[in-house]
Amino acid sequence: MAILRCNNCNYLREVPNEHVGKTVKCPVCEHPAPIHDAVTLVKKVIEKYQLLLGKYQELDQPNAEADEDSALVSPNIVSRDKVLDLHNTTAMTNSAQFKPIIDWFKNRHIEIDVNLQALDTQGFYDEVAVELGDNYDVLQPVLDKIKKAQRSDYLSLALNISNNNQKEIKTITEFCRNLYDYAFVAKYFYNKKDKRIHLTLQTAPSIINFFNGEWLEWYVFMKLVKVFYDKKGLFSCLRSFVVNFPNEDKHEIDIFFLINQRMPLFIECKSGEFRSMIEKYNKLRKRLNIDKTHFLVLVLGLNEEQTNGLTNMHDVTFVNETNFIEHITQLSS
Repeated sequence: MAILRCNNCNYLREVPNEHVGKTVKCPVCEHPAPIHDAVTLVKKVIEKYQLLLGKYQELDQPNAEADEDSALVSPNIVSRDKVLDLHNTTAMTNSAQFKPIIDWFKNRHIEIDVNLQALDTQGFYDEVAVELGDNYDVLQPVLDKIKKAQRSDYLSLALNISNNNQKEIKTITEFCRNLYDYAFVAKYFYNKKDKRIHLTLQTAPSIINFFNGEWLEWYVFMKLVKVFYDKKGLFSCLRSFVVNFPNEDKHEIDIFFLINQRMPLFIECKSGEFRSMIEKYNKLRKRLNIDKTHFLVLVLGLNEEQTNGLTNMHDVTFVNETNFIEHITQLSS
């Protein structure tokens, strides 16, 4: 779906997808009006909304510094006796929540660029990521098929699940149905007789990036937020942000937690090739002066023998999607 929006008179209407990127005469005021991809336009609107919301929340909290500890409790600014829906909140976008992380880097003469959208869980990326990660052993073929279709620029695919057992079929069909309900795919049809699922894919870059690896960041981030939230301790968190070193070097960091305002936890998520990046991570850990056990490279699909072997060989700690929570829980206990 594409959207025609006039910047002069605010006229708005849907138009066919093939017109994305074009500029036409507004049918109301006749000024030039651009045609946007709907998902891209909504994403930009959300980014501006979150920026304004963050500024508003700062102005609405004149005593934020004095009340910083309460803001850090399981990362929200609401009373602890309220139940926070972690999958539908802007609480983590509040500047008081991640200020300790900004200060931690600033004390090392490092500036950071925060991505507020990466902390807003009002969308459905986090829910789909957790469902995918929690059932990865069953859903991996589905993900692989989607990624393969995306790489080949195919708009549709078919999944044959006739060889799966009933429990696996239930997991797969529910996941695919949720992909449709949350608009991650454009169409979904399950032929129960043939046990074949037909999906029509979305072409929005944000959806493609999600399936291509960004889902793993969301999964790890949300699982850890829940762990620390349930423990009722003090913590701050950021996801998908950029650090700027004094010599103008820039690095994008996947996930960073600061526990009790003092213990850093760095996590790099890799769903594909990682070996060529190991030396980069070794140098970055030393540059940030983070203990090896707190600097994690999470590689999807590695077995425990591989994570242990790689950890012994290099100056960072390797974990996988099944053992990272246990490792981190031991660190913060």
